[in-house]
Amino acid sequence: MTESSPGVATIAQQVARGEITATEVAEDHLRRAEISQARLNTFTLIDEAGALAAAAAVDQRIRAGEEVGPLAGVPIAIKDLIDQAGLPNTAGSSFPAPTPAASATVVQRLEDAGAVLIGRTGLHEYAFGFSSENHWFGPVRNPWDATLSPGGSSGGSGAAVAAGVAAAALGTDTGGSVRVPAALCGVVGLKVTHGRVPLTGVFPLAPSLDTVGPIARSVPDARLVYSVIAGHDPTDPWSAPRPVPTSGNAVDLSTATIAVPHPWVDLPKTEEVADAFAEVVRRLKAAGVKVIAVDSPDLVPAKQLEYSVYPEVAIVHRKRWHEYPKTYGPDVSQRLGEVFTVDPIEYVRAQEWRARTRHAAEAALNQADFLLTPAVAAAAKPIGDEHIKVDGKLVSYRPQLSRYSALVNHIGLPAIVLPLDRQGTPPPSIQIIGRAWDESGLLGLGAALERVGLTRYRTPPEAVI
Repeated sequence: MTESSPGVATIAQQVARGEITATEVAEDHLRRAEISQARLNTFTLIDEAGALAAAAAVDQRIRAGEEVGPLAGVPIAIKDLIDQAGLPNTAGSSFPAPTPAASATVVQRLEDAGAVLIGRTGLHEYAFGFSSENHWFGPVRNPWDATLSPGGSSGGSGAAVAAGVAAAALGTDTGGSVRVPAALCGVVGLKVTHGRVPLTGVFPLAPSLDTVGPIARSVPDARLVYSVIAGHDPTDPWSAPRPVPTSGNAVDLSTATIAVPHPWVDLPKTEEVADAFAEVVRRLKAAGVKVIAVDSPDLVPAKQLEYSVYPEVAIVHRKRWHEYPKTYGPDVSQRLGEVFTVDPIEYVRAQEWRARTRHAAEAALNQADFLLTPAVAAAAKPIGDEHIKVDGKLVSYRPQLSRYSALVNHIGLPAIVLPLDRQGTPPPSIQIIGRAWDESGLLGLGAALERVGLTRYRTPPEAVI
């Protein structure tokens, strides 16, 4: 990480010690946001007035000798799907955006911890896609190459963090929408156990799968943001009344066991992804990790994955779709047309598939501490192209980006995406899946891999200095 783009922990420490003011940090990152907007179309709204007011309030509290919180002065970007009091929540759509009177629980927790929210990030319309090429707001662009997609649906959040515009960002993840942008932008993305982070004030896609998680440039930074937003919220029926560990689990690589699930990891992928994955397995073994292969034929994506989720999407959009079908962008409109065709028999069979898959994941994790897969099957998606080349064939991009992420939501487990210390545009990434509620263990393993240099953030060409 360069000094010109300090991370969460660094900023919070400097502000709390009085080495720099929250206002100076906010002004610097607002400048970056404006530059990024012209290059990458990162935001739907940059909240200069709100950010400067919040930063001034942090500075006042510090001058008064008050405790500010673990995110003192940290500039954070919010996906434009999550309520912020007084700001429009567009959800990336053409519908008139409501302006909520109250913030989402996660936003309120960030502010209570001293964070400064600098803007609302671009996304795939209604979070229903993986490219963030938005029909209404234009495409978000990747800081590694502005002709490439940053992934979706939280593409603006991934791009903002990778480009050094925000120290961290919030995204939502229903099928990979935190992890795919993290992978395509070369940063860290944490998908939490369903129910770990409250959904109150978050526009839904499929509530039984929806999660909110942090995107950051390092694992310790992701851990710090996660520690603030996690925890039970009685206003959210999906929120689990479970304690959140207050300290991170340190992971000793020499005693860790990681399982590679077959045939899931054997599904088609680009040569670059395949080579990087083979190399990371070798490097993990060299670092002392016990890496085993597990045969898990039920732990693979299937068509039932869509049948399992589409009825929930239909409930969210039924009224708008039938009354105003032409107010959806073309790609989302096409997908919604498929959503309403799932019959009850398909849905029930999909739930049976989901149960088998969950049991298969549990069995695999009985043999190991974590599961390891690539993060995506293809790491680069040109803006405007609906197909990408995998195994010498042009194929639809969406399954390639979601191949290793969407299944994790259906089994309800936490996962983290980490960028490898390897050349690439962007560098290839891996996904590590943990046991339910063990975000602490995942973050501990991720931190250990950063310490030995197997994973790390690299500054992309379009980073804003």
